[in-house]
Amino acid sequence: MSIRVKICGITHPDDAQAAADAGADLIGLNFVPHSARRLELRLAAQIAERIAGKVERVAIFQNATKEEIDRVLRRVELERIQFHGDETEEEVEEVDLPVIKAIRGADLAAAEQYPGTMLLLDNPTEGGGKGVAWNWADARALLEAGHDVILSGGLDPDNVRRALDSLGEWLPWGVDVATGVEGGNQRKDVAKLAAFVKAVRETFGKE
Repeated sequence: MSIRVKICGITHPDDAQAAADAGADLIGLNFVPHSARRLELRLAAQIAERIAGKVERVAIFQNATKEEIDRVLRRVELERIQFHGDETEEEVEEVDLPVIKAIRGADLAAAEQYPGTMLLLDNPTEGGGKGVAWNWADARALLEAGHDVILSGGLDPDNVRRALDSLGEWLPWGVDVATGVEGGNQRKDVAKLAAFVKAVRETFGKE
């Protein structure tokens, strides 16, 4: 089993290409208002077109209306949606594309509200996009319960191997990183991208 690598908060077509070249499996395009990584539709479409067929493209929303989501989907080619707010199980199930639902930490009660949905586990107190580490080993409880999990929250090239090792024999579906592979101004650093993907692959002997 391989672990998928998701590079989130892509803000430039060149960064998307660099993520694909480094061996990432998914990239995240942010449509959350007030986020520093929020994309205008034209730029998002350019990024999505640049790496079409190379990686899976994921749109990130937070408490967006159906109309707001549809507006993005009409303009940008995407394979998956990630919800980062207080979306209900019903709202998640209304979407035709596969969904990732972010929750705070390894909250089993929260996870059970979204049966069959891929879960992204972020820092339990700081939330997403801030690059703050937490006790990743807590994710074992959800993995043991049979949930598909993407590990996130403060990961970077130097600690992702330790985070994965903390899960013991349990492997997450994927890992997610944004801040940990950035240089400045929300742009991704090519060397950090390559180092992050390499660290994940080497953890399981798959360079």
